[in-house]
Amino acid sequence: MTNDTLATGATGTMEDPQPITAEHRRVLSGAMVGTTIEWFDFFIYAQAAALIFAAQYFNPASNDSVTMAQIISWASLGISFLFRPLGAIIAGHLGDRLGRKPVLVITLLGMGGATVAMGLLPTYAQIGIAAPVILVFLRILQGLSAGGEWGGAALLAVEHAPVHRRGYFGSFPQVGVPAGMLLATLFMLVLSATLSTEQFESWGWRIPFISSLVLIVIGFLIRRLVEESPVFAELEELKKKSSAPLSLLFKEHSGKVALAAFIFAGVNAAGYLAIAYIVSYGTKVIGYDRTTTLAVTAATAISWIIATLVFGALSDTLGRKQVFALGYIGSILWAIPTWLLVDTGNVALFILAMVVLGILLGATYGPQSALYAEMFPAEVRLSGVSIGYAIGSIIGGAFAPMIATMLLDATGTSLSIGIYIAAVSLVSLIAVFMVPRGIQGRSLH
Repeated sequence: MTNDTLATGATGTMEDPQPITAEHRRVLSGAMVGTTIEWFDFFIYAQAAALIFAAQYFNPASNDSVTMAQIISWASLGISFLFRPLGAIIAGHLGDRLGRKPVLVITLLGMGGATVAMGLLPTYAQIGIAAPVILVFLRILQGLSAGGEWGGAALLAVEHAPVHRRGYFGSFPQVGVPAGMLLATLFMLVLSATLSTEQFESWGWRIPFISSLVLIVIGFLIRRLVEESPVFAELEELKKKSSAPLSLLFKEHSGKVALAAFIFAGVNAAGYLAIAYIVSYGTKVIGYDRTTTLAVTAATAISWIIATLVFGALSDTLGRKQVFALGYIGSILWAIPTWLLVDTGNVALFILAMVVLGILLGATYGPQSALYAEMFPAEVRLSGVSIGYAIGSIIGGAFAPMIATMLLDATGTSLSIGIYIAAVSLVSLIAVFMVPRGIQGRSLH
């Protein structure tokens, strides 16, 4: 395939473009709904870590220092990210050999089961040190499941896509992240608005966790309708299952894995501040009421969802590198103004700061699935994108809320958080520029 052909496929000016079929729609809905459900599970933990866990599960620390208890709570959020690469390795290895769908079902059950168990877990006051130990164990299980989730869902979408619409198709599993954030936030918002503070802190926060049982069933039924990836079917026909995906990946493609990780770090760091930290910061530091802060978080998620679809589609015409670059340049420029606006205590400016942040998150997240799929050859693709994504989440978002809390405590100003996000975004921008030219529109076979 020539570069001219690649350019034609990437821009969608092919003479005979494939129509979007009923099977395409099933794949996109399965990828999006499944990731939404799994990230709902992941994000209700993040918001509970902001509002509940410091006092109820890490109580000895809160007796000494409220700030230290919150830092430990954020650490429990971040520890699961350390297990994402292991989850990605396991899921990638099995997915490259057995198929994408079985892995997606397993990760769905693992994530949801851990979430339901959290909702039933007694507090430190009830069972002592066992409470935080079990909570962390369940969080690790979530990390293993999340590590295997994203790559399979992303490739199901991209590998089913017409070549000129890979960015658009690939944006659907990406939507699962802000959609899961929106679902989790709305759940918490309704509970916060309808229950008293005592009711919410006593038992109300548990409702979203336990309700995940219903979402597991819904996600499982939807994913059963999704056919296996056609690219994987061709791999079976060519008997490439006898290859060793992990050994090939680390021997021949370690540079691509590192590049994928650094590309993701910036959006992941900024995203986790929007998902988790801003709820704690807005209520405990600035003094917004909890309902207002959760409502602003929901608005951020909506702007992120819309921008993800728009910029995913735009990457098919403007180019993935160009869209990524614009997004990260915007993130660098907006990093400090975000906190200046939040710190005013003005709700309208708070909304403005976060909605713009959501748009920039979409620009640096929408094209990711397609870019990653085109970076790796088919026989190691699931392993490569999953592990790159997992490592990037450690570099970027794993401990971003904890780092933000420590920076604020050390400097006394939120501008230090803005500088931190700008620095990580700059690293990701440099990584984007290092992606080889001519890969967009390449054959995925």
